[in-house]
Amino acid sequence: MKLQGKKIIVLVEDLYQELEVWYPLLRMREEGAEVTTVGTEAGVTYKSKTGYPVTSDAAARDVDVSDYDGIIIPGGYAPDLMRRYKDTVRLVRDSFEQGKVVAAICHAGWMLTSADIVKGKKVTGFFAIRDDLVHAGAKYEDAEVVVDGNLITSRKPDDLPAFCREIIRALR
Repeated sequence: MKLQGKKIIVLVEDLYQELEVWYPLLRMREEGAEVTTVGTEAGVTYKSKTGYPVTSDAAARDVDVSDYDGIIIPGGYAPDLMRRYKDTVRLVRDSFEQGKVVAAICHAGWMLTSADIVKGKKVTGFFAIRDDLVHAGAKYEDAEVVVDGNLITSRKPDDLPAFCREIIRALR
């Protein structure tokens, strides 16, 4: 198990993209990582865009990122809801500033812009948020996965194998 002893946050919120939560969550557990789902509240069941549930293990306000090795931010429309909460944005910013792995896929780039961590960074994301990323100072690349330091980004569910491969590589 490549990630034995590693602790990872997966952010959750309503309207998430199913694969972008469950594929990384299960893949990281498969590699031996301890994965904690974090929402705006603990013990809340959030529903995906199609109604598939995920329950948060912890509330963002109660999480100290120094206890974790990385954070994964799924897409869908969840990032637009997540970024409305200062504690969720703080987790992303603190993770980045502490050199933790920060991995964002699809629309999750919205969280990166709200955390103000993309200026001068190479990133990718769903094509519809390209302008948001560029206006926040990022250097946008249309690629299945882009790694710039501790920041890992991907565009869409089809990119999940490459996305998870880079997360695992960075956490090892």
